[in-house]
Amino acid sequence: MVSVMRSCIQSILKLVNCVIGMVGIAMVLYSIWLIRVWEREVGDFPFFDDDDDFTPWFIYTFIGLGVTLTVITCFGHIAAETANGCCLYLYMLFILLLLMLEAGVTADVFLNRDWEEDFPKDPSGSFDQFKGFVRSNFELCKWIGLSIVSVQVFLSLSLIFSASH
Repeated sequence: MVSVMRSCIQSILKLVNCVIGMVGIAMVLYSIWLIRVWEREVGDFPFFDDDDDFTPWFIYTFIGLGVTLTVITCFGHIAAETANGCCLYLYMLFILLLLMLEAGVTADVFLNRDWEEDFPKDPSGSFDQFKGFVRSNFELCKWIGLSIVSVQVFLSLSLIFSASH
């Protein structure tokens, strides 16, 4: 019975890791597309610009989050395949840090009415497009976000349970 439960949890973890990995890769690809758009519109490469007024922070943030999600996915696949306690605990630490970051950003958006003013100006306009998309599809985004956080919490709790037994 324990081996069946362990196999089921490993399969669920692998499935969720595939989804997280696809999101991470999609974020990196979207960032690459944003870099190409930036280069076309502005005329230079965004990483070597010395002008602090026009730093494309949204592109940097998106590519950083995409790479981070992809690395967490690699750790998750290793942890799911080996079912080693050390790998599972390291993966749980990364997921806990990711959940804390998500909770912090969510709390800031919901509790701080002027959260948009906390961000620097985005000259590429990508952040404004992203805000417009979220505002026009708020109900859908709310339910998708709630579903993602719920699945992450469920899997974190199941990992803690399986690693402790």
